[in-house]
Amino acid sequence: MPIIARFYGITITMYFFDHNPPHLHARYGQANALVALASGRVIAGELPPTAATLVRDWTLAQQAALMENWLRLGRGEAAERIVGPDGQE
Repeated sequence: MPIIARFYGITITMYFFDHNPPHLHARYGQANALVALASGRVIAGELPPTAATLVRDWTLAQQAALMENWLRLGRGEAAERIVGPDGQE
């Protein structure tokens, strides 16, 4: 499960050969959620409201890079790290 980004205590991951729709996994403490790349919305699980907003906004801002990682992982290739809104990789 490659780590794509970390910011504000949130860890963003994607899985190799994962199911559609294109999504990422966000973890914040004990909370876990699947977030759609197209909308930035939580499609399964849950996050605290502030974390959900941070992830949604970041997902929409990084949509192209995230989709490229989704395609890479679908081909069995390594994902690239993406800088979070706090400047961390």
